[in-house]
Amino acid sequence: MSYAHVVLDISTRALAGAYDYSIPEELADAVQVGTTVLVNFSRRPSVGYVVAVLSRPANAVSLDKIHPVLQVLAPSAFDMGAARVASWMSREYACPPCEALRPFLAPGQLVKMRRRDEDSEWELLCERSGPVDARWVSLVPQDEPYEPRKNASRQRSVLDALKAGPVRMAELTATIPGAAQAVGALERKGAVAIETRRRVRGSDETSLSSAQAPRPEHLTQGQLDALRAIEEARVAARGDVVLVDGVTGSGKTEVYLAAIEAARRDGKGALVLVPEISLTAQTVGRFRSRFGDDVAVMHSRLSAGERYDQWDLVRQGLAHVVVGARSALFAPLYNVGLIIIDEEHEGSYKQGSAPRYHARELAARLARERGCALVLGSATPSVESLYRCKQGEWEGVRWTRVAMLERPGGATLPTVTVVDMTQQPSSSKRSVLSGELVKALEEVLERREKAVMLLNRRGFATFMMCSDCGCVPECPHCSTALTYHERTHKLVCHTCGLSWSTAAFPDPAAVCPSCGSRYMGAYGVGTQRVEDELAMLVGDRAEVIRMDADTTAEKGGHQRLLERFDAAECAILVGTQMIAKGLDFPEVTLVGVINADTTLKMPDFRAGERTYDLLEQVAGRAGRGERPGRVIVQTYWASHPAIQAVARHRRDTFLAAELEERAEAAYPPYTRVANVVASGLDERAVCLALDDLALALRQRLKGADGWEVLGPSECLKGRVKDRVRRHIVVKAPAGANMGELLGVEARALGHRPGVSIAVDVDCYDMM
Repeated sequence: MSYAHVVLDISTRALAGAYDYSIPEELADAVQVGTTVLVNFSRRPSVGYVVAVLSRPANAVSLDKIHPVLQVLAPSAFDMGAARVASWMSREYACPPCEALRPFLAPGQLVKMRRRDEDSEWELLCERSGPVDARWVSLVPQDEPYEPRKNASRQRSVLDALKAGPVRMAELTATIPGAAQAVGALERKGAVAIETRRRVRGSDETSLSSAQAPRPEHLTQGQLDALRAIEEARVAARGDVVLVDGVTGSGKTEVYLAAIEAARRDGKGALVLVPEISLTAQTVGRFRSRFGDDVAVMHSRLSAGERYDQWDLVRQGLAHVVVGARSALFAPLYNVGLIIIDEEHEGSYKQGSAPRYHARELAARLARERGCALVLGSATPSVESLYRCKQGEWEGVRWTRVAMLERPGGATLPTVTVVDMTQQPSSSKRSVLSGELVKALEEVLERREKAVMLLNRRGFATFMMCSDCGCVPECPHCSTALTYHERTHKLVCHTCGLSWSTAAFPDPAAVCPSCGSRYMGAYGVGTQRVEDELAMLVGDRAEVIRMDADTTAEKGGHQRLLERFDAAECAILVGTQMIAKGLDFPEVTLVGVINADTTLKMPDFRAGERTYDLLEQVAGRAGRGERPGRVIVQTYWASHPAIQAVARHRRDTFLAAELEERAEAAYPPYTRVANVVASGLDERAVCLALDDLALALRQRLKGADGWEVLGPSECLKGRVKDRVRRHIVVKAPAGANMGELLGVEARALGHRPGVSIAVDVDCYDMM
C-alpha cells in the first residue's frame, strides 16, 4: 500500500500542511507527484494536489483513519522539485500551500468543488484546456491522377488548391463552399489523404517576431567576461548568481543567447524572463532566429488555450527555451541550465496577488533546487542585487557582478540635457513641450529619424478641479481622483477601472458637480494630451503613435503598435513606462521625458530608485544604431541626485545618497519590509482585526533586535471598490524569516467575517 501526501485546494491559512490518503491499487499507476485528485476532507469532497507518494504516511495518524484517493482528475503537472519550491513559497510569503501550487498547474485547468447554495449538494467542476488537432488534406501520388467528373466542380477546385501543397481542412471549407463533402468523395477514390496534426495556437509570425539576431563578428571584453562568469556558475551547478551590469545597448541579449547556446550543447534548457509583455514579441523574435522552434512563449496576454499549447510543448520536451513574463518560472522545464531575468530591477517582477512572490527571489530558490545558474541583467541593477554582490555570498550562494561598460561597434551613450521647467518663460508654460524639446524634434523631422516621448501618466488630464470651491471629482467606490480622458469624454478611475461619461456628471469643462460653477479646469498632463500637442506640432510630417494601457488593452495591442513604429519612415512613439526598456530600434535618435517628477514624488522609499531606473532605461533607447542619440529630461527638481546621475551617466552620484538614507531609515537592502493590509466593507471590523494583529506581533517581537511594527494606519488608497483598507508595516533584519512568523500570527488571528488579511513580504507597493 502506498500513500499520497495531498495539499487541499482550500484557500485558508488554517490548512498549513498536507494530508495523507491511501492510494487504491487501481489508481496506483495514475497517482503521481503533481497529480490533481479528488478526496474526502471534513465529510465533503475536495480537490487536492499530490506533493509526494510515500510507502508510509508522513503524518502520525492511525491507518484505519486514512481515507482513500477517490479519483484522478488531472495528470501530473509538476515534479518533486517544483513541490519543494512551492512549499518554500508558502512559508516565505505567508500564503496557503494551495495558492503556492496553483501557478505550477497546467494553464486553463479549473478543477474545483462548488455548490450553488447551502442546501444543495457539492458538485465537481472540471474545465481544462487541452490540445487542438487540425485536419490536413494532401494529394496522394498516383501514376494516373484522378480525374473528377465534368460536373464535379468542387472536387476540381479542391484538387487545384492542393497542387501547391497540403492545406488545412478549415482553410478549404472557408474558401470553397462544400469542400468537406468533396474531400470525403476524393478520399474514397484514393485521390487525397487526410491526416491529423497538432495545432499550436497563437504561433503566427509577425514582422517583430521574425526579427533577426545576427551573430556579431567580435564580442566586447565585457561580453566575454560575462560569458565566462556565467559558464563557471552553470558548471558549478549550485545556484550561483551572476549580475550582468551593462550600460544600455551594451549587448546583454547577445550574452544571453551565447550562454543559452552553451547550455543547449550540454542538453540543458533555459528560462528567460522579461518585465513587460510589450517586449515579448521583439525578444522572442531574436531568440527564435537563433533557436527556431525550440522556443516556447508564456505570458498572461495569451489565451488559456495558447498558454496550454506552449506549456505542453515544454512538458513534452519539444521546446527547451522558455521566454515570457514572471509566470514563465512555473513552466515544466526540469532539466534547466540557466535562468535569465532581463531588466531585473523592474517592479513588475513582484506579484501583486497571492502568492506575492518576487521573481528574483523565486528564481534564486529554483536555481538552487535545479542546480543551475541564475543570470540577472540590467543597466540599472536593483539596490538589493548590488548589495548582495558586494557581500560576495548570500544565503549560501555566490553572487558575482560583471560590468559591461561599452557598446558594441563603437556606439556611444547618448548626451543628456536636463531642462529645468521652473526656469522656462511663462509664455511657454502653456505647452507640455519645452522650447529645447521642440527644437530637437524639428531636427529629428528634418533628418527623417524617430523619437520616443515618455510620460508615465495616461489620460488627458490627471484630475479635474473647480477653481471656485476646489472640488475634485472622485470615484464613489475608491479614494482616488478621476482622470479625464478627452477622446472618449469620460472620467476614469485608474484604481478600479470604472468610468463615467461626462453626461453622467455635469460637463467637466463647464459645470462643477459640487457648486455648479462653470470654472472647471483640467490639471496635470497625460499621454493623450502629449499626443495631441505632438500631432499639432508635426502635422503630416511624421506619424504619432501612443502606447499606454488604454491603447494596448486589446490582445496583440503591444505588438501592433510596435510594428507600426518599426515600419514608419519617421515616427514619434509616446507612451508610459512600457516603452522605457528593452526596445531596440536603431532609428531612434531622440528621447524626451515630459515630466521626470511623476515617480519622484511618490510616497515610497523606492521613489528615487524607480525614477533613476526609468530615466536611465528610457535614455538608453536613443543612439543604439550608427547615429548618435540625444536625451532631453524636463523636470521641476533638477537638483535631485537621481536626475543628476542620469545627466552625467554616473550611478554612484545617486547610489551613495540613496544608501545613506536607507541605512538611516532602516529600509532594504539593510532590512526586510512587509506590508500587512486588512480590508473589508465594515470599517470597524477591519480596524479591530488589524489592531489585534498588531498587538499580537508586538508581544511576540518584544525585545527582538532589529524588528519594528509600524501602525496600524489608513492606507494611502484608503478605499478601493468600496472596501476600507488599513495596514501595518513590519521591518526585520536582512535575512530574517519574516514570512513564517507573519503567517503564524495571521493564522492565529483566526477567521474574521468580512475581513481579508493580505501579507506582502518584501513589498514593492506601499499604497
